[in-house]
Amino acid sequence: MTITPDQLIQFSPLHRLQWEEAQQKYVILYPEGMVELNQSSAEILKLCDGTRMLAQIVTDLEEKFATSGLTNDITNFLNVALQNGWIRQA
Repeated sequence: MTITPDQLIQFSPLHRLQWEEAQQKYVILYPEGMVELNQSSAEILKLCDGTRMLAQIVTDLEEKFATSGLTNDITNFLNVALQNGWIRQA
């Protein structure tokens, strides 16, 4: 399963993306446990709100961090997120 560029990307309703104050980081919560995220992963997942496709997520992050060339890194992470069930595509 891989990301389809022309489909919207949405965070899974079976999971919850949440800031954990005690750990000072974002985590994914789900019935079986928790996954700690680094800052980059959290920034990507926060944009998976069902209104953006891959290209828009890349553009938004490149603008936010004043950089370019993030397409491969973001795509690779989103493929992992899709395989783990953290996101889905409509």
